[in-house]
Amino acid sequence: MAAPRKALAGVRVLDLTRVLAGPFCSMILADHGAEVIKVEEPGKGDDTRNWPPFLAGESTYFMSVNRGKLSMTLNLKPPAGQEILRKLIARSDVLIENFRTGTIDRLGFGYAAVRKLNPTLVYCSISGFGESGPEASRAGYDLVVQAESGIMDITGFPDGPPVKVGTSIADLVAGMSAAHGITLALLARTRTRQGQKVEISMLDAMAALLTYQAGIYFGTGQRPMRRGNAHPSIVPYEVFKAADAYLTLGVANNSLWERCCAAMDRPELARDDRFDTDAKRVQHRDVLVPLLNEILGTRSADEWLKRFEAAGVPAGRIKTVPEVCESEHLRARNMIVQLPHPKDGHVTVMGVPIRLHGTPGEAAASPPRLGQHTDQVLKRLLRTSERTLGRLKAEGVV
Repeated sequence: MAAPRKALAGVRVLDLTRVLAGPFCSMILADHGAEVIKVEEPGKGDDTRNWPPFLAGESTYFMSVNRGKLSMTLNLKPPAGQEILRKLIARSDVLIENFRTGTIDRLGFGYAAVRKLNPTLVYCSISGFGESGPEASRAGYDLVVQAESGIMDITGFPDGPPVKVGTSIADLVAGMSAAHGITLALLARTRTRQGQKVEISMLDAMAALLTYQAGIYFGTGQRPMRRGNAHPSIVPYEVFKAADAYLTLGVANNSLWERCCAAMDRPELARDDRFDTDAKRVQHRDVLVPLLNEILGTRSADEWLKRFEAAGVPAGRIKTVPEVCESEHLRARNMIVQLPHPKDGHVTVMGVPIRLHGTPGEAAASPPRLGQHTDQVLKRLLRTSERTLGRLKAEGVV
C-alpha cells in the first residue's frame, strides 16, 4: 500500500525568515509535507549558520530547526533578485517573513504589493511587538519579549530575581502560532479561494500564555507573584526532594490527595482538617509542603515513583537534557530521529510532535547546506537556463 500523502503535500512555502521563530514555523510545515524554499542571503545565509557549537562545520542550532527544506540563495536588493522573488511568489501558496516591521515594505514585498502578484497567497508576518500599537517599531528579541510579556515576572523563586525560561520560548511559541495561523488561512482559502495576511506578534503569543495568571489579576486585581515551583491554586503541585533526587508531584483534587497519602503510608493526612480540601491545602501550604519534603526525604525517588505509579498519583523525576535525548520512550515514538547529512554523515534531531494518524508528518530530510538547492529551484520552477544561471551567479544575485 502506498504511503498516505502528508497533510500539506502540494503546498509551496517561500521562507524568508531567519534565526528561530520563522524557521521553526516553516519546519513544522515541512514536516507535514509542504515544499519549503528557504531563501537566504548569498555568502552568509541564516544568522544561525554561524552560531556554535558546530558538527562537521555545520551549526547544531541551525540544524535543529531547518530540516526538510530547500535552501536557495537570493539577493533581494538588485532588480534581478527582486524579479526572481516575484516569479517565485506567483508560484507559491505561502510566504513567511520576520523582518523588522517596515523592512519588507521598503523592499517592495509588503502584503499589499504581494497580493497583486498572487491573490491566493497566504502571507505570514512574524514580529516582536506586532504591526499596530505604540510599540510596533521595536525589534523583537526572545529575552526582551520574555521580560515584557510578564512571563519572567512569574518565573523564579519569591526571594530571587526574575528568570527566563530555559529555552527561547517566545520565539518557539510565536513559530507554533504562525504555523497554526497559516494552516487556518489555507483551510479558509478552500472556501474563499482567497489568500490573506497572518500576523503574529511574539508579545501577543507570550501574553496569551498567562491564561489563569492573567485571570487571577483580572478577577481579583492582585498581582500574581513568583512562586518558584509552586502552583497558585493547587497544593501539592511542585518539586520535592527525595533521598537522592528531585521529583515532581501533581495532586490536583481530593481523590488524588487520598491516594497520595496512602502511597506515603500517611493516610491520616487525608483526614487532617487542615488538608482535607483543595482550598485548605492551598491555605496551609506553608505547613504542608515542608511536611511532605520531610516524608519524601526518607526514600529514593525511584521508590516513591513506583509507589505513586501504583496508586495512580501523577509524579515524575526531573530528568536532564541528555536523559531526555536518550529516552527509550521518545525513541519508541519516533521523537528522536537520525537523518542522513551530506557533510556530517548523519544528524540527530527531535521528531514531529503533531501525530496525524491518517496523514502523518515526518522528519524526512536533513537540514540543507547554504544554497544547496539554488540551481534546482531556479531550473525546475522558473525554467532558468544554464547561461542565465551563470550570469546571475557572476552578478552576485544568487
